[in-house]
Amino acid sequence: MSGRFVRASKYRHVYGQPTKKEQCYENVRVSNNAWDSNLIKVNPLYLSVNWNASGGGAFAVIPLSERGKIPDQIPLFRGHTAAVLDTDWNPFDDHVIASGSEDSKVGIWKVPENYSVLREQGDSITDVQPAAKLSGHTRKVGHVQFHPVANNVLASSSGDYTVKFWDIEAGKAKTTLKHNDMVVSMSFNYIGSLIATTSRDKKIRIWDPRSEKVVVEGPGHAGAKNQRVVWMGEHDRIATTGFSRMSDRQVGIWDTTDIKKGPIGDFYMLDSSAGICMPFYDAGTKCLYLAGKGDGNIRYFEYDNDELFPLSEYKSAEPQRGLAFMPKRGISVHDNEVVRAYKTVHDSLIEPIQFIVPRRAENFQADIYPDCPSGEPAISAAEWFDGKDAAPKLINLESVYDGVEPIVVDGTIPRSAPVQEVAQPVPPAAIEPVKQESKPTPAPAATYTAPEKDLDKILSTPKVDDMLTKASEADDAPVPAALAKEESSWEAEDADKPVVETVKPELKEAIPEAAPESAPESTQPAATISADEPVTEPAAEPAPKPTGAGALVARKLETLHNHFTDVKETLDSYEQRFAEMIAFNAKELDARDTRIGFLEQEIEKLKGLLIGKNAETVEETTVEVNGKKEDGLEANDEAVAEAADETAEPAADN
Repeated sequence: MSGRFVRASKYRHVYGQPTKKEQCYENVRVSNNAWDSNLIKVNPLYLSVNWNASGGGAFAVIPLSERGKIPDQIPLFRGHTAAVLDTDWNPFDDHVIASGSEDSKVGIWKVPENYSVLREQGDSITDVQPAAKLSGHTRKVGHVQFHPVANNVLASSSGDYTVKFWDIEAGKAKTTLKHNDMVVSMSFNYIGSLIATTSRDKKIRIWDPRSEKVVVEGPGHAGAKNQRVVWMGEHDRIATTGFSRMSDRQVGIWDTTDIKKGPIGDFYMLDSSAGICMPFYDAGTKCLYLAGKGDGNIRYFEYDNDELFPLSEYKSAEPQRGLAFMPKRGISVHDNEVVRAYKTVHDSLIEPIQFIVPRRAENFQADIYPDCPSGEPAISAAEWFDGKDAAPKLINLESVYDGVEPIVVDGTIPRSAPVQEVAQPVPPAAIEPVKQESKPTPAPAATYTAPEKDLDKILSTPKVDDMLTKASEADDAPVPAALAKEESSWEAEDADKPVVETVKPELKEAIPEAAPESAPESTQPAATISADEPVTEPAAEPAPKPTGAGALVARKLETLHNHFTDVKETLDSYEQRFAEMIAFNAKELDARDTRIGFLEQEIEKLKGLLIGKNAETVEETTVEVNGKKEDGLEANDEAVAEAADETAEPAADN
């Protein structure tokens, strides 16, 4: 897109505002377990953290009001016999939380009244015990998630390749979804009637959790690492993050009615980092937030018409391993805050980040704060398991802004077509053709037909087709004078072409005029055409120049087609030049290797010459023996002989 055009958006200037260190949560001990989860969860009252504790699994709950440095010893939520892998807050009771652990159990916990992590000196510390334990999985429980509409309904995924749906009040699993591999991510739709799952077999599945059947499934990301999924609010769309075969990070938007078609508009490539990307979707602003594990940045995109438009990016030098987003009813409306995130920093600090829409007005901004889900359930667990569906109950955030009791209203179920199982088509009954009187064919509207090239695939989009259809229907619409004067290249070429007479080949026989059968034979001779005389046809009158809106669009598309053709030719020429440069550089490298080999040979020759020169120098060296200068080797021999004679003379005297 040209830099002169900027897409209009209310959230184009959203920025992330970090919190001062003294207002963060310090001295936390985030679990170092390698399991892929978000590690922390948040609601308007508390923050839960997978704690790095010994003696069995545990997690901590920190009141949001108790900022600053946390004491070294705090009460923990203990009850699992192995590490806690994931937690989730009940959306309809801010004091109830669920946990999943490696001990294959699901724990249900109740935060005590007047709970605090701060203690006076001398006060004893008492750990919190679970209110209930749900047993049914045979392997570790990796993820837990509460139902967005029904009260006391919980989903849990396990290493036994299943997802179970629990009625917490009854204390048992009502339905089970069986997969072919371990489930690594799951997400409910807006009304909780469907759930999307991704597993290690690289498949994306849409399930009906009450009938225990797969509604739609298809291949997801091709990479070997885990892929995440999040349902995009009221839309029948899901967003996934994963990796390509070349380990590039990707994000894709999928139509939940047909996963096999692949992502809408193909995958969006993010970067080549190795960390798993955690997606979060804000239904109120229709924005998708992406945070990679090991990254310091948080990207955010606006979703519109099945496309993701990048807005901006929160950048930080501190990488995160875990991330949690506050429910909409817990944000600060007076600060024009649309989203609040909590990120882990070095596994010892949790930092809140406010995402704010800058506004000068100090009153309530209704355009950025639509009604959001409240803290009240729409139906009970028994009603949901019996097949009843309902939209979430909503609250008006303006009442929160005014500081009055929030007004709760019933939501509406989205009008998007429900996802149903694909049924085999039934062949229609044979229908006898009905004879109709032939009608005159209307004159075709002015359309443009471009030559068949690869560019046609680029221009063959639903938007272009819709534009051409509308232009053809409004062909008689008046065109501004300034635009009507413009001419495309094909019009100019047609105007310069001379009129050429067409000469037919010689005729060998005279061609008589054909007479009707009922007419009597005429006595007049038939008109003949001389075979020697060429037959000329009058020049056809040029077709009237179309002036409607359809012709104008055709001329504009012709100009656009020519422009892209020129660009393609330019790119081809650049590609050829690059190939020539690569070939030239290869020749230069070969020549350099040859020269290096030649120099190595010369160096070896020089080494041999130096060794020989050193030997001659030793032979020519003179030494002084008995006051006489002799050559080195000769003097050495004479000295040895004299030494032998001197030794032999005393021996003879004895």
